[in-house]
Amino acid sequence: MSKYRKDKLTEVMPSLRHVMTRLAPYLRGHRTVLGGSVVALLAATAMKLLEPWPLKFVIDRVVPTVAGEGATVASLPPMTLLALCSVGLVAIVGFKALFQYLSTVGFALVGTRVLTAVRTDLFRHLQTLSLGFHARSRTGDLTMRLVSDVGMLKETAVTAALPLAANLLVLGGMLTVMLFLDWRLALLALSPLPLLWLVSLRLTRRIRDVSRAQRKREGELASTGAETMAGIRTIQALGLEDRASDDFGAASARDLRAGVKGKRLAAGLERSVDLLTGLGLAIVLFFGARQVMAGQITPGDLLVFFTYLKNTFRPVREYAKYTARLAKAAAAGERVVALLDEVPEVRDARGAVAAPQLDGRVTFEDVTFGYGHGAPTLNGLSVDVASGEMVAITGPSGAGKSTFASLIPRLYDPAGGRVLIDGHDLRSLTLASLRANIALVPQETLIFRGTLAENIALGAGREVTPEEIEAAARLANAHGFIAAQSDGYDTVIAERGATLSAGQRQRIAIARAALRRAPVLILDEPTVGLDRTSEAAVTEAIWRLAEGRTTFLITHDLTMAARAGRILHLDGGRIAEDGSHAALMAAGGRYAAMWAGGEDARRAVAG
Repeated sequence: MSKYRKDKLTEVMPSLRHVMTRLAPYLRGHRTVLGGSVVALLAATAMKLLEPWPLKFVIDRVVPTVAGEGATVASLPPMTLLALCSVGLVAIVGFKALFQYLSTVGFALVGTRVLTAVRTDLFRHLQTLSLGFHARSRTGDLTMRLVSDVGMLKETAVTAALPLAANLLVLGGMLTVMLFLDWRLALLALSPLPLLWLVSLRLTRRIRDVSRAQRKREGELASTGAETMAGIRTIQALGLEDRASDDFGAASARDLRAGVKGKRLAAGLERSVDLLTGLGLAIVLFFGARQVMAGQITPGDLLVFFTYLKNTFRPVREYAKYTARLAKAAAAGERVVALLDEVPEVRDARGAVAAPQLDGRVTFEDVTFGYGHGAPTLNGLSVDVASGEMVAITGPSGAGKSTFASLIPRLYDPAGGRVLIDGHDLRSLTLASLRANIALVPQETLIFRGTLAENIALGAGREVTPEEIEAAARLANAHGFIAAQSDGYDTVIAERGATLSAGQRQRIAIARAALRRAPVLILDEPTVGLDRTSEAAVTEAIWRLAEGRTTFLITHDLTMAARAGRILHLDGGRIAEDGSHAALMAAGGRYAAMWAGGEDARRAVAG
């Protein structure tokens, strides 16, 4: 990636507040379940506050009488009160468990629904982002954001955020009760909290930074693994297994070091919380026991203080326990929102309209385009292609052939000039309606796991009949090998067409394009890598497919280009030669020189 243009994903991430604001609209459709979960959480908190009180009544009003140490102040007999307190304790614990279950399930349900919607929208948004964005990004990292980062948000919402929210409610309630029972003892008990807060802030900031960096490294690790697996054929052929393993091992080691550092900081925070919690309990034990001896509070009050104090420090301890996970979740949320906020470079302009019925006349007017800040790939290119005309685009590698073709379906927008179809500036038409008028046969055919019939019908953009699918397959010279399959058109093929040869995959792409009722056809090196037999079958299908369509044939094969009615020879981002094969041969230019170089030179088009 060039230094002058950094990927927007590596710029300063949005704040956690922005993450919450950005995801908040997804909650609107789940207010009922969310509200019920909050009510259940509040009820569980109330039960938690009541939990130590039956024991307080037993100690204060039953135990002294049984031990003969004092008269009970209760109006009920001691054993009756003891039985009521025991039943009450079971009821409180039971209701607490019920309300906690309801709140946990409710929040989990909302979280799952919301983040499933986020993941779906993120996937849809990724597909709308321009090719320039995808060229700057690493596929493995994008996949990790889509799958792992959203999954971490979903998992953390239940296993960390929900318990912390419950504990914070408990904290507020217990502080209130403690201050009501004895505000002096409460203040003494809470005296370590400021120090604990300062320690937590310092360590949490470091944990968050480490976790964010680790999340980034995990994305890089995923990218390294994905890129290696995608290029496994080349790696094995060149014997680069050790090199690839070393690169992956080094990336994994960096991730390991970051993970250990994060664990060490989190463990340090947890132990700090334990020490300060012990300090608070010791203060309550010392001063609380003295108040009991002085008759200022009852033993039951001291018991409530001890129970509440342990629970008062729990939110901080739980925060220490979950802080690394929460920090990773925050980083994951930032990465997800950064993608959702990414604006497509190529998108519908304001006021764009649906394309009318098009004939397919394509015009380039003084078009300039470049990748980044380097030399322009196309530089002031102008050409007019009539409807139904077949044009072969030739030229040396890097001359801008594929870029030329990419501007027609608006995979990119020109930096200068404009591209028109039937006199309409492409930017004045909606993307969906423009691309519906263009069929593409790429160099690498995308095959999905499914039946052969489903793969052929994939690009039609409409419902098609089995008869239409077969007719398209016959046009593409694909019917023969399909009929030879065990289940014919219903044969399920492997992902990415692993069970098909290159020639068979290419004929599937031609059949797919045949079903698309598009006036413009783009053929991007359709015969590269094919053997002679497959090339002949594909070439024959291409001429049938191109009939009646405005066709752009990008090819290094001059023998194939010679059959087109018109040839555009690109060089240096401009059209160096334009004419029929006979005219260019008569002109004696570079095209003629390459043709004279023999068949190998015609196919290679050295440059």
